[in-house]
Amino acid sequence: MTRALPPEWAGERLTVVMPTYNEAANLPRMAETVLGLPLPGLHLKIVDDSSPDGTGRLAEELAEKYNTDARTPRMSVLHRTEKDGLGRAYTAGMGEALREGARFVAQMDADGSHPVHALPQMLGTALATGAGFVVGSRYVDGGALDEDWGLHRQLLSSFANRYARAVLKTRIRDITAGFNLWRAETLHDVDLATLDSAGYSFQVELKFRATRAGRHGIEIPIRFEERTAGESKMSLATQVESALVPLRLRLRSRR
Repeated sequence: MTRALPPEWAGERLTVVMPTYNEAANLPRMAETVLGLPLPGLHLKIVDDSSPDGTGRLAEELAEKYNTDARTPRMSVLHRTEKDGLGRAYTAGMGEALREGARFVAQMDADGSHPVHALPQMLGTALATGAGFVVGSRYVDGGALDEDWGLHRQLLSSFANRYARAVLKTRIRDITAGFNLWRAETLHDVDLATLDSAGYSFQVELKFRATRAGRHGIEIPIRFEERTAGESKMSLATQVESALVPLRLRLRSRR
């Protein structure tokens, strides 16, 4: 159940950035659910990497459906010509959201693994506490992973998170989380264009750089679900990058 925010909070300019690659089976449901939230200031931005399955074309059709008022479009699509990593897609989408005047920017997967209903709580938490960012966390009390992940994947996820935390000496319990909400000021402090990570380790680098810039983060518990359709984009190359990036960040911070 989604708890309503005070009108002055619900109307804050929040852009949800959602990268896609071959997510045509999931996108209509995700767009309907996100845009159905009681957040009149919310805008959904799809960042599509030229999906062969027509996700980009479908996103344009959905945007036309939901943009009933040209003065306040609810949905937009950013088309990229190459698939060069989740981090690059987020950098492009989040940068465009900031240029368009978003006061808050949220990251969300297109596969249904992140609980859409938690977005109002994340926005409310940021506004109530003044936090620079809010993490939808699997590893604080009340957080959980879908049992369908299986023991092997759960252990791998937990190990990757503990490894990154240990190397970077951070108090963030879920530093690898991909469901996050950011104040615009935090993203400006970090300077998205200077981030190095192309893949999933973007999540780690952005949080680490934000805390190094003096921005405080708060974690709220979520249940991370298994995707309902399509295939995971995690490859061996992204796993290798995820292992190397924390070490590189730690060495740079020491210098």
